[in-house]
Order: sequence, then structure tokens, then C-alpha cells
Amino acid sequence: MSREPGGSRWLLFAACAHLVFLLPPLRARAFAVSVVSEGAEDETELPVLQKSEKSRTISKRGRELKGIVFVIQSQSNSFHSKRAEDLKRDILKQAVDLGKELPTVLLIHQINRHEGAWTILPLMKDFSVTYGKNSSWIFFCEEDTRVQVIKLLETLRRFDKSKEWFLGKALYDEESTIIHHYAFAENPTVFKFPDFAAGWALSIPLVNKLAKKLKSEPLKSDFTIDLKHEIALYIWQKGEGPHLTPVPEFCTDDVNSYKADHCATTFSNFLPLCGEPVNKEDVFVAVKTCQKFHGDRIPVVKQTWEREAALIEYYSDYADISIPTIDLGVPNTDRGHCGKTFAILERFLNHTSPRTPWLVVVDDDTLISIFRLRKLLSCYDANEPVFLGERYGYGLGTGGYSYITGGGGMVFSRTAVQKLLASKCRCYSMDAPDDMVLGMCFSGLGIPITHSPLFHQARPMDYPKDYLSHQIPVSFHKHWNIDPVKVYFTWLAPNTEESHNGKKVGYNREDL
Repeated sequence: MSREPGGSRWLLFAACAHLVFLLPPLRARAFAVSVVSEGAEDETELPVLQKSEKSRTISKRGRELKGIVFVIQSQSNSFHSKRAEDLKRDILKQAVDLGKELPTVLLIHQINRHEGAWTILPLMKDFSVTYGKNSSWIFFCEEDTRVQVIKLLETLRRFDKSKEWFLGKALYDEESTIIHHYAFAENPTVFKFPDFAAGWALSIPLVNKLAKKLKSEPLKSDFTIDLKHEIALYIWQKGEGPHLTPVPEFCTDDVNSYKADHCATTFSNFLPLCGEPVNKEDVFVAVKTCQKFHGDRIPVVKQTWEREAALIEYYSDYADISIPTIDLGVPNTDRGHCGKTFAILERFLNHTSPRTPWLVVVDDDTLISIFRLRKLLSCYDANEPVFLGERYGYGLGTGGYSYITGGGGMVFSRTAVQKLLASKCRCYSMDAPDDMVLGMCFSGLGIPITHSPLFHQARPMDYPKDYLSHQIPVSFHKHWNIDPVKVYFTWLAPNTEESHNGKKVGYNREDL
């Protein structure tokens, strides 16, 4: 039988086809295994690459995080220390979520028991010794600053860490002011200083330089009035050091604001409130005055904030029943008023109800919101020795002490007054500066000064607008070249639109 060329090959193909037809599941399974196996190589290779890239990113972030030392400008009072601890936990939790490496987070009141630790500069030598070789940045913030750690890393990455950097949100004076000793009087806007509420940063090379300078030239024994301005001046060194570099990602907008999307830091509290405000009857207000001011200053108090106080007395060198004032038997002095203030403390302890836990001592030209103060005091324990207001310092570079400056108002818990008067500490003269003597006394007793930036020793016009924009202030001081009644109703009067949770609301504030 004849066969066509290629016939055998055809028969072989047919046989194979028949075999395939008889065993389709086996063939299909073999093919499927082949395809999956081939695809599996691609699928496993891609995640490995992704994992490797992710691992490198985490490792890089970890190194960057490890290079940042967070310093929270904390206070030892129980309310403030708790808030600082909460912030520390939040920063560390974010760090854990980002990688294995954790940054160092320090609380200033725990770093150094030295009275002047809050002024920062005395800590530079310790920072340099401890972190000067293995870190990149010291980042400072307040207890109410909120930090987005990943955005902070991205922000700091823009700056060469091997160079000297002083970073922050820039504030400036629109006109020269007494609290800055009228610095840069010709054009005060040229000098920028950081808003601590937004956080601020020093590169390690700058920290090392400052530490070296402080070693050769110790800090002078002088006043600390506005720390943020004074630190900027010290770093600037009359042009020999760096200016503050403004960083737009360092913000003081509310954490829930639409403006906060680009921010590495935000600000969370404009007026603290911890439960219900303290009762009106829990706050006793003492107004220091003298006969020559009965006619012009006392009427301002009566037109403005007196109605907010349930318990108020005016202490003078002359008993005037029309006000009325009480003559404590202490002659008026042109300055200091230490004798008068200690007489007020004695009267509060011995002639008021022991159930009244708070004393507020103000000058007759202090403008204050007792309504807001009652909210603020809800956060403090009157059973603790509390001495509250705007903190100043004297001689803190060489020992010294902190004190509450009197013009913005001094707030005492009854417990603090009891401890003070039980001690031997008194005025060294009747006209000694009362606020400074009180600072010395409380320092000697180991009772810390508690600072609130909501109290102000000067007028609204003496502070940068941007600084006041994230505050609901409690007080201002002085009637110089202003309408004090107008200032009160613009800045301090109770407003029905004020929220009850301490959040900032809009105010129609004029340039006063």
C-alpha cells in the first residue's frame, strides 16, 4: 500500500491528538500548574521589591527619628505635667507606627531641677554633651502643640543638618515695645523670633556652637521677660549668628482647621477648661490702689470687669466709702508695694471664708476677665500650692528665681498662701517689689511658679498680632495711650459666642 509523503507524521499527530482528547483534565492541570508557577515567580518578586523599598523607607525614617530630640517645654504643676506626658505618649505612638527606632522625648521640668531650666539656654551644654554627636535636631514645643511626626520629618529634611539652623514660625513687633526694651526701635519688623506654640528647632551644629559660647561667656544675671524674643537675640548675636528661618509648616492653627492640612505642627488649646468653671464665690479678688488713682482708675474697673466678681475688695492708703476702699494701715509707696501685698495675703487668710479657695491680686490698672479665669482655674487643684500668672525670671543663668509679674494678675490657691505665711519669708522693705519677693519666697519653699501665657503684663498693642491670634486672653495691664474700657470690651468681655470647650472663636478686634 502506498503512502503519501509525510503520512507517518500525520498519523503520529493524530495519535497524539487522540491522546490529548482522552486525557484533557491531566493536560489542563499540567498547563494550569505551569502558568501559575510562572506567574508566581513574578508575584513573589514584586512584593519582595516592595518590601525591600518599604524596609529602606522605614529604616531611613527610623534614622531620622532617632536624630531628633523632642523637648516639651513642660511644667511641674500636676495639670501641666499630665498634658506634657500625654503629648510625649502621642509622639512616641506615632514613632512606633512609623518604624522601630524611637526618638528621645524630654520634659523640661524633669531634665534639670535647676530653677532656670525653663529658659532653655542653661541646658545647651547638657544637650551638646549628650546629643551633640549622634543627633541632628533639637525640636522644642509646648504642651499644647500637636505634632504630625511624619510631616515634621519631611519638613526638617529640607534643611542641611550639617549647618546652623534656627527654625520656627516667625513673630515680629509692628512697633517697638517696652517688653522688648524698645529693641530695633527704627524698624522692629526686621527682627523675627519664634512662636513657641508652633514649635521651633535648632540644628545640632548650632546647639554645639551655643554650648561653646556659654562655656566661655556664662549668661549674665539679668531679667527674663519674653523668653522667645531673648533666645532669638542671643542666637543672633548682633548679626554674628543665624536669624530665625520661617517655616510655614510650623503652625498655630487649630488642629481641626482646614488650614492645618499642610502643617507639621498645630495648636490645640486656646483657653483650657476642665469640667465646669469654678464658682464665682470661689474666687476672691483683691485690687491694689491708692488715693490718687481713686478718681480715674477705679471707675474703669467698675465700668468693666467688677461685675464679673462675686467677692471683691479695694485696698488703699485711704478709706473711701464711695468705692468702698479699705485702708490696711500700710502707707502707700511709689514703687514695690510689698508691705501692702503681704497685708492682703494676711487678710485673705484670716478674714475671708476658709471655703474660698482662690485669691487673685491685681493692680487698679489691670484689665481682667474673671469669667475666663474661672474656666482656667477649673484645671487646677486648689489643694495644691498654686501660684499662677505670667512668669518672669531674675538671674536664672546664675541661680536666681522665677516670679509672677504682678501687673497681669497673681493667682494664689489658699494652700499656697498658707504655706507662704507659715514660713519666715517676708518683705525686706515695705517698698520692695512684691512680685519678686513672692518669687524668692516660693522658690525657697520649693513651690513652683506656674506660667500661663493668657496673662499679660502689657497692653494688647505690645504683643504681635499673630501671637495673640491663638489665645483667648485672661488679662492685660496698663492704661497708657489707650481707651481701657474699649480694650476690655474688645478683648476680654464675656462673649455669648465663646465656646464652652476652650476653642477659639472669632473676635472683632480692633488695632488697640
